[in-house]
Amino acid sequence: MNIKTEIKEYKFESLSYAILPGGSDYHCTRHNISLINKNPFNAEVGAITENIKIKDICVEENRSFNYHILKPVETGNSKKLIFLFHGFNEKDWTKYLPWAERICKGTGSSVILFPIAFHMQRAPKNWSNKREMYELSEKRKKRFPNIVNSSFSNVAISMRLHSMPQRFIWSGLQTYYDVIQLIEECKAGKHSYISKDFEFDIFAYSIGGFLAQILKLSNYNSYFSDSKVCLFCSGAAFNRLSPVSKFILDSETNVALYSFLVEHFDKFLQKDNVLKHYIQEDHLEGKVFHSMLNYQNGRIIREDFLKRYKDYIYAITLKKDTVIPSFEVINTLRGAYHGIDIKIDELDFDREYTHENPFPASNGMKEQIDADFEEVFRRVCDFYNK
Repeated sequence: MNIKTEIKEYKFESLSYAILPGGSDYHCTRHNISLINKNPFNAEVGAITENIKIKDICVEENRSFNYHILKPVETGNSKKLIFLFHGFNEKDWTKYLPWAERICKGTGSSVILFPIAFHMQRAPKNWSNKREMYELSEKRKKRFPNIVNSSFSNVAISMRLHSMPQRFIWSGLQTYYDVIQLIEECKAGKHSYISKDFEFDIFAYSIGGFLAQILKLSNYNSYFSDSKVCLFCSGAAFNRLSPVSKFILDSETNVALYSFLVEHFDKFLQKDNVLKHYIQEDHLEGKVFHSMLNYQNGRIIREDFLKRYKDYIYAITLKKDTVIPSFEVINTLRGAYHGIDIKIDELDFDREYTHENPFPASNGMKEQIDADFEEVFRRVCDFYNK
């Protein structure tokens, strides 16, 4: 499609930040019940500085922020939208803008670049200060001599998740509720650009696919019944990922996350009545989230939902992806016995690439990279246009 595009910026005020760690009394609006936090905020392990230890509930950038919509240059409100969810530990949208533009031009849909909690513009700016983060990484290496892949890029998020692994759950749930909030605001006619009777799909990369699957499979208020979900380098259960990378997480944090979310999660839930309520007590999004953590333990409920929505999900994997391996995506989405007929295309580029950077900007192979990029996003757009 010969479509010219432009980017617009819109304000968002998260109404769900109150579920985050750092408070004492919690209130579930859906069930109208109060929940007393029996586990006081504790971010001592691996935290080092006050800038990193800040209570989640107090991070203003995460509560009030701007998001962007890449849209066709046209008059009138948009009725076709695609949410684009990014990867883990991302700090700016640079690599995603060409993705969004290609999807917009290939489908005619506006693309919402919506940030995950404590990522992108929702994180304090000092977490991206290279000098400050380098110093923190050096301190962290001294404190944990056997650490692998600690870097200025991942030290802030690594220290925060190391000290409180449950942040992975809470930031995911907050983002889930934020997306629902935005959808409901648009349906109520409160958005200046999006039509009340809009339709939407989802494109999700890396850990963004976690969010996309929870939204689709839990299908809150039937909002997602007809939404298509395209997963790129994404789709495997949490305990089948290998996220230790200088761009993602360090090894100490990976061990802490695995211990909390996989090995001992049910025991931790018994000690945390707030987390237990959202994961086990009549919150379908929490139950789906739980099913995505452990390939084996969550298999039955996860595969039942995947079977229900199999015609709405499509995945593109990369053969040399070592962070979210292609075969793990296939095993998760198609089920233990490969009985779920979800379409998955495994691609392999005739060049070097990584999970974190499938289309590198400067390695002297621009023509090949452009062709690979076009191959991926042609398939993506074909999926949405069917």
